[in-house]
Amino acid sequence: MTVPDSIETSTLTQLRQAATEAAQHAYAPYSSFRVGAALLLDTGDIVSGCNVENASFGLTICAERSAMVQAVARFGPKVRVQAVVVTNLNRAASSPCGACRQFLAEFASADTPVFFPDAAGETMQTIAALLPFGFSSDSL
Repeated sequence: MTVPDSIETSTLTQLRQAATEAAQHAYAPYSSFRVGAALLLDTGDIVSGCNVENASFGLTICAERSAMVQAVARFGPKVRVQAVVVTNLNRAASSPCGACRQFLAEFASADTPVFFPDAAGETMQTIAALLPFGFSSDSL
C-alpha cells in the first residue's frame, strides 16, 4: 500500500487511533460489528464517528456518515475531507458501503485516500476507485 505524500505518517497514525477510539463507542447490539471512522479535514482537524445501529436495521448509521455529519455540524457545509480511515474492532475486512462512498464523495475530491481493513490488513483506495460513477453536483 502506497500512502500519498500529502499524508504524513504521524497523521495517519492519529487517524487510525481516532477511528479505533470511535469504534469503541459504537452502538452495535444486533451485529456486534463495531466500526469507527476518522476524517482528516482540510483545516488539519480530525473528526471521528462510529456506527449506530437500530432495530429496524435500515435506520442504522455507518461510522463514515456519522463522522461526516459530525464534521459538517462542527465546521459547516464547506468542510472538505483530505483523508479517511475506517477500522473495526472485529478485525474483519470492511470497505465503506455504497451509501458511505457516495456520502464521502460529496465532501472529498476524487483522489482523496480512504484507508480500510482488508483480508491482508489495511488497504488504500481513492474515492474515485471506490465510487467510479458517483453522483455529484455536476450530475444535476
